[in-house]
Amino acid sequence: MTDDVYIKLRGFLDGLPGGFPETDSGVELKILEKLFTPEEAEMAMQLNVKPEQVPAIASRAGLEEREAAELLDAMASRGLVFRARLGDGVWYLATNFNAGFYEFQLNNMDREFAELNEEYIPHFMVTNLTATKTGQFRVVPVEAAVESLSTVATYDRIRELVKEQQHIVVAQCICRKKKGLIGSDCNRPHETCFFFGINVQYYIENGLGREIDVDEALDLLAKAEEAALVLCTNNAQALLHLCCCCSCCCAILGALKTLNRPADTIRPSFQARIEPDLCSACGICLERCQVAAIATREECMEVDTDRCIGCGLCLSTCPEGSIAMVERAGSEAPPRTIFDMYEKILAERGLTI
Repeated sequence: MTDDVYIKLRGFLDGLPGGFPETDSGVELKILEKLFTPEEAEMAMQLNVKPEQVPAIASRAGLEEREAAELLDAMASRGLVFRARLGDGVWYLATNFNAGFYEFQLNNMDREFAELNEEYIPHFMVTNLTATKTGQFRVVPVEAAVESLSTVATYDRIRELVKEQQHIVVAQCICRKKKGLIGSDCNRPHETCFFFGINVQYYIENGLGREIDVDEALDLLAKAEEAALVLCTNNAQALLHLCCCCSCCCAILGALKTLNRPADTIRPSFQARIEPDLCSACGICLERCQVAAIATREECMEVDTDRCIGCGLCLSTCPEGSIAMVERAGSEAPPRTIFDMYEKILAERGLTI
């Protein structure tokens, strides 16, 4: 019976926008068993991806409101469900595995959990990245790339979006922490994950990050660009999180790098182009590219447009100024909100919220 509840929870999570695909080894069940008690697993399956208050959840779960409130609050404090304080009320909603309760385990990550996720996440990412046209994540160009463009939509001007935020939290990258626990530490900056909007209070209450001002956020972004970190954010025009990623640690980039045509999966707004006559073939762009989208030719470097995800990291350090960003044909505006994104993903999977 205990095993049954985790199998049911796996099915429930796989029905969320983020998915939770089954493996032959069953490692995903070990992750759930480590995090959720059977009682918590049952409660998690009573939640929706849209916020609800305790009375509605308690009624569906067949619990007294006080009992349900205590359980939900305890689960939220351990990063198993999301708690939002909106107006004068407290709301709860189901959370995806990634992005979701995996990231919320930042303070609880130990070697065992790191090893379980190191086994599961590559399968999870490759399966989910190719399952639907609409994804949970998108790549935005770094500042130097944006400055080189004449027309850039507001949602791709990440520094301008950050400047508009009233509250910002920065947290340690859980992917680099995971790699460090299994003996593959990364020498790039670790405090590189930013959270905005309703995420801010949750991260502060759970001790997952620290609040910073806009100036510090922009300074950290500049250091991330210098360290050749790709800017990945939620696939919506409303900014909720921003991660600075490397392919050696980041689950998203690591999975993208294994694909033959990562550009078709991430669908960037822009891609890099190299002017052969200006390129000195110094190789700096080759070293900075996180998805092997640049190749060496006889006298110059060349961008593979099937692989380029439009991060702009190659442009920002080109000594010859031979690289330009151009709009990618067929690029589309991201959904307006995260719930619009959820609806699109589920519709493409034949599901509804």
